[in-house]
Amino acid sequence: MNSPTEETSATKCHTEYDTLRRVILCQPKFMAIEEVINDVQKKYEDENINVDIAMKQHEDFEKTLKEHGVEVIKLPSSEQFPEQVFTRDIGFTVGEEIFVAEMASDIRKGEEEALEEWLDDEEIPFQTTTNRVEGGDVIIDRNTVYVGISSRTSEEAVRKLKNDLPNHEIVSVPFNEKYLHLDCVFNILSPEVGLIFPTALDRKTIDKLSRQYKFIEVSEEEQFTMGTNVLSIGDKKVFSLPQNKNVNAQMRDHGFKVIEVDFSEIIKSGGSFRCCSMPVVRE
Repeated sequence: MNSPTEETSATKCHTEYDTLRRVILCQPKFMAIEEVINDVQKKYEDENINVDIAMKQHEDFEKTLKEHGVEVIKLPSSEQFPEQVFTRDIGFTVGEEIFVAEMASDIRKGEEEALEEWLDDEEIPFQTTTNRVEGGDVIIDRNTVYVGISSRTSEEAVRKLKNDLPNHEIVSVPFNEKYLHLDCVFNILSPEVGLIFPTALDRKTIDKLSRQYKFIEVSEEEQFTMGTNVLSIGDKKVFSLPQNKNVNAQMRDHGFKVIEVDFSEIIKSGGSFRCCSMPVVRE
């Protein structure tokens, strides 16, 4: 694991778009589609993952993060966990609290142990979630926490989060669970601007979210290539795939600086830059 390059708060994360200082990644050394758990994997099940290409793309992502001043912590990869690259799901930071997630899919249960070990080594306290909640379903914006409701994250988990985070408004966001996690259909780029794939949400939910954000709509084609699953690192800089030309053009039109990194091999398993990063500190 990398040593800190400068003194930072142990944990702090109040938005999806403040400057990213410290993030947890995990290399896709053993990445594979062993058990299909989303629609994207269905398409690529026979082709599967080229680990050499995935590793090179992930290394480019890590290098580019570091070039933008982000400290990268790397959890150890395990042959036991083919989905381990998606560190967002195993935990999430809200304010100064870190929550370690309870994974829904059997193939992913146990991934969180490496995170817990790192937190223990760093003497960073954390809470363990119950009743199923995965970090890809948790999107934060100051005092509001949006939680996607699906087979991976439950209403019971939302009720517990309301108790654990009494100073936050916890907003349930139902969506079509074929799209895996909330961050595959909804994301926040700034206090005013968001990304949305409206097909996955009902009209009432879209209307409610639209009162808060001006949305860039993501097409079905670019949703499939994870156009919604971008990673903001602060100062209006956003990681996105070069393949998602329409989303990238619209983000640029809204004043965002799009950092294009090829992640085409990794997205075959159903996740992109946001899925592959667990912020620990944003300031």
